[in-house]
Amino acid sequence: MRLEDYWGIGPKTSERLGDSLGTERAVEAIESADVRALVDAGLHRGRATRILRRANGEAGMDVLATRDARSVYDDLLSLAASHALTGHAADRIRVLTPSTDRAAIESRLDEVVAARAAWDDLVEADRDRIVDAFDAYDDADGSDLAAVETALALREVGVTGPPFEEIGSLDGEALRDMAGALADVRGAIEPGPDGDAAFDVARGADEELDRRRDRLAAARELSTAAFDVLDAVRDGSLRDFEALEAATIEHVASETGVDPATVRAAAPDDALDAADFVSGTLRDLVAELEASVAEREETVAADIRERIGGVRAVEDYDDSDGDADGGVARAVAAVSDAAFLLSLARFAAECDLIRPELVDDGIAVRNARNLFIGADVQPVSYAIGSHSLASDSGIASAETPPTGDRVSVLTGANSGGKTTLLETLCAVSLLASMGLPVPAEEAEIGTFDRIVFHRRHASFNAGVLESTLKSVVPPLVEDGRTLMLVDEFEAITEPGRAADLLNGLVTLTVDRGALGVYVTHLADDLSPLPDAARIDGIFAEGLTSDLDLRVDYQPRFGTVGKSTPEFIVSRLVANASDRGVRAGFEHLAGAVGEEAVQRTLSDAEWSDGDD
Repeated sequence: MRLEDYWGIGPKTSERLGDSLGTERAVEAIESADVRALVDAGLHRGRATRILRRANGEAGMDVLATRDARSVYDDLLSLAASHALTGHAADRIRVLTPSTDRAAIESRLDEVVAARAAWDDLVEADRDRIVDAFDAYDDADGSDLAAVETALALREVGVTGPPFEEIGSLDGEALRDMAGALADVRGAIEPGPDGDAAFDVARGADEELDRRRDRLAAARELSTAAFDVLDAVRDGSLRDFEALEAATIEHVASETGVDPATVRAAAPDDALDAADFVSGTLRDLVAELEASVAEREETVAADIRERIGGVRAVEDYDDSDGDADGGVARAVAAVSDAAFLLSLARFAAECDLIRPELVDDGIAVRNARNLFIGADVQPVSYAIGSHSLASDSGIASAETPPTGDRVSVLTGANSGGKTTLLETLCAVSLLASMGLPVPAEEAEIGTFDRIVFHRRHASFNAGVLESTLKSVVPPLVEDGRTLMLVDEFEAITEPGRAADLLNGLVTLTVDRGALGVYVTHLADDLSPLPDAARIDGIFAEGLTSDLDLRVDYQPRFGTVGKSTPEFIVSRLVANASDRGVRAGFEHLAGAVGEEAVQRTLSDAEWSDGDD
């Protein structure tokens, strides 16, 4: 396959990847979603991530039907990647894409839920040990030795069951032998031309090899300064050329540690003069010592290769003899996969995520939380479409969400969490589509071909209206299952016409068999909605003693929410320090209901703020 056949790779990028990696290796990096390889080849990390998302999840990326849906997707992956144990695991998380393949989603959920169970079962000290092991692995840039040592650490703390069977299948004693052998290796192990592991032998692996290398280094140093050697051995007392030859051999032997006989054997027999003799002796001695070092390196490398017990390429591993140690390749692959799953397990544990039930249609959550606004947040229960959340599920301060309604129109107080609820539903749907747990106590999530999330954009002009309609309508009328999450049309056109457009969108959503939640302040202006649609409301309940708006964020089903402007005016009256400004706000209090404003101020004065 040509590099330019991949999304986002043009001629210049193709040439860069080809020059840096070679076409075959570049294709392999793209197909295996190897962000690091593309970044090392010179691509910006963000661009490399986008290329790999498209290459490995083209259909899934089409689920993200709007810019705001893509924004939530990016934020979710950034949050998940922040819990990654290694840089490579973070890269793998960032290239996850939504999927419409139910089997693939279920399989990922199985793995992540099992990984979280394994993580939860560990005591804190063992978790710290795992984190430290992966930190060392990252610091060593994922070296083979670091991978083997990490595999040992995982085995020793008991990370060997599902979904970490590959770690469990590695033989501990073989891993320890590999670690000892790999400590004698300098640099990464790579497959050689014959398929055997190719590497440099590290200093300290063999005393004899170290001695030969030291002698070679000394001889090379002398050979670069042959005239200095000649000056050192030339002496007025030397009677003839034979005496100079002897002095040269003695000096070289002394400086390099090489046996004089070896130096003598390297000396030329046909030197033209003293300078030619010295330079020729040193040149031939370096060549002989290079051959000696190479011979010893091969002997030591063969021993290390046998101790390592495998080749670098995973596909070359053959376990037909039942030997479970599998060499370095299996350890490297198993540790990489473990880092990825344990990173997702940490994300699920620290954000308290649960496995959703995948259903054919609908979206329903009990006590769902928005992951982007901190831990101290009121959970919310909500649903559209069919679901089976029981009335005794413990839904806080709300009845069970109705079942069967295809569309809801969400109304209520300013700063009442309507947009946050849309974002929460979008995030829950996207997490489930990627095979990841969701922030709720219970969830039933359908599979969607498109998710249309559109935040309110406070620009009142025809261009914004047109672009908004072009953003939300085409995905709605396409074949397949669509989830519509649209915020405040009245922000982009006059209220009367916005109500007409909203009526049309609700009706179109029902007609197309889609699901939708539409946020608006225009519930009273809407025409009768289709039978499959309902109106829900969020209510402000007053002000706290700190004059913060007190809102029950749990929607009330089948009820129009109120904006309750008297609460906002009450806060403005109470906070006004200028007498004239205060008088202005008091005038507005009369317009919205002075009695209500005074009651709100009285309630706030006596409120303890705890509710």
